[in-house]
Amino acid sequence: METSITQDTHQTQNYHLEFFGKGSEYFAIIIVNWLLTMITLGFYYPWARAKKLRYIYGQTALNDERFHFAGTGKEMFSGFIKVILFYVAVVGFYLLFILVVKSELLAILFLYFAIFAIIPFAIHGSYRYRMSRTSYRGIRFGYRGDRNELIKKIFVGTFLTIITLGIYTAWLKMNIRKYTHRNIRYGDVEFSNNASGGDWFLLNLIGYFLTIITFGIYIFWWEKEIFAYYIDNMRMTKGEQQIKCKSTATGGGFFKLLVVNFLITVFTLGFGKAWADMRTKRFIFAHIKMKGDINIDEIHQTE
Repeated sequence: METSITQDTHQTQNYHLEFFGKGSEYFAIIIVNWLLTMITLGFYYPWARAKKLRYIYGQTALNDERFHFAGTGKEMFSGFIKVILFYVAVVGFYLLFILVVKSELLAILFLYFAIFAIIPFAIHGSYRYRMSRTSYRGIRFGYRGDRNELIKKIFVGTFLTIITLGIYTAWLKMNIRKYTHRNIRYGDVEFSNNASGGDWFLLNLIGYFLTIITFGIYIFWWEKEIFAYYIDNMRMTKGEQQIKCKSTATGGGFFKLLVVNFLITVFTLGFGKAWADMRTKRFIFAHIKMKGDINIDEIHQTE
């Protein structure tokens, strides 16, 4: 096992991530969830979602100790109802513009505005709930982001994206990622992200053209670059101590993963997707290397 912890709490060490999920177990969860969701006309979805998250978190381990997700379907149900009511209201107003006001342009503009308006609420609510229900070694995660600040960032970013004909999308995406990550906590450990919109734009621009030039072959190496950019910019700090993340994935590794997953899913008529999903998660965690000097035994709960 790749772990080296000495008596010196500031000694640099490696942290070993691992995923133990099995396709057969995940498939059983998916099938039961699907049947119960169908029988209940979709109202079982929050419980289905909670079961999937509990399994995935419970099969993820850091230094041989597993994460825990304490969220329940009952807690998620209220949010689920809010989403349904929101979409019912949106459809109602859309039809009002079409049938009463008789303006298709206003109807479309309202639809786009409603979709963009819900995004910051969805992101903020998801992070707050998910982090508050996640724990490791008995210590909870947390999210301290301010909803109003996130709304401002997304609306300003969306406006700049529109007037730049989509070019600012890279900066909008990275700004949201940086903001949400720097507000995540694990006990007294703070997360951060050094991603840059300019770097992200250039990475995807190069990936796009190389994929076209190579008739699609480069797409697996493009995926490797995207994965590496996400992982390599993540940091965790505790005072002067820090943990850095590094991707070890290769383009060849992504080629094998995605092609085999595609074949598994196609030749099983979709039933093999559970196995494909588990292969993906094993691949991801196997290729995230964490190195630093934070002693996990000295992490304390803050809220």
